[in-house]
Amino acid sequence: MATIDVFNHNVPAESEFGYSQAIKSGELIHVSGQLALDEAGEFRYAGDFAAQLKQTYANLDKVLDHYGVTRNQVVSQTLYVVDLRQRAAATAEGNLAYFGDHRPASTVLGVTELTFPGQVIEISFVIDEKLPR
Repeated sequence: MATIDVFNHNVPAESEFGYSQAIKSGELIHVSGQLALDEAGEFRYAGDFAAQLKQTYANLDKVLDHYGVTRNQVVSQTLYVVDLRQRAAATAEGNLAYFGDHRPASTVLGVTELTFPGQVIEISFVIDEKLPR
């Protein structure tokens, strides 16, 4: 029987919406869309793309740390960006800075809005533990 390992940031939205930040099944880890939530689960940096991107990647790092994996084991990512045409260069720059030489499969979607007023970025990952760290 397969075991399931669930990770949460322990923020109110997890129980209010009914989801986990990440779930590991076998050697794959599926990470829910991360965004600029602080430790208390409050959305921060409305309208500030750079600050939201930094906080979003920090939250993704918490998931990686929990499972003892690295950015090099991310096999795919999906980015949701409000006003993508205006933020395409900053999105690419942030992605390159976060991953360095690693190149996961990526889908970037331009969207009209996200959950919180002023939210401009959300990112989800799929991670394969079998890949080299």
